[in-house]
Amino acid sequence: MLIIVCYDVSTETREGRRRLRRVARACEGVGQRVQKSVFECRVDPLQLETLERSLLDIIDLSQDCLRFYRLTEPVDIHVKEYGNFRAVDFDAPLVV
Repeated sequence: MLIIVCYDVSTETREGRRRLRRVARACEGVGQRVQKSVFECRVDPLQLETLERSLLDIIDLSQDCLRFYRLTEPVDIHVKEYGNFRAVDFDAPLVV
């Protein structure tokens, strides 16, 4: 399944800036960054649960915001891209 992970982490404190870096690293390990705080991730249900638990362990629910969006198939009907960023095709070979 394709999911979108969006987050907004308060960076007013040193701890907040650390949380922001940790959230970004956790998302980079699973998906591709499409904007500063937005990631596209191709995951199975277990990977989604693992990512969700990992991010919930990092963020501060009283200061930060975390959202997961699941895109239904067929994804190309639900996703339109404009501008210079081109997403990685998860179904294509990664090495050519």
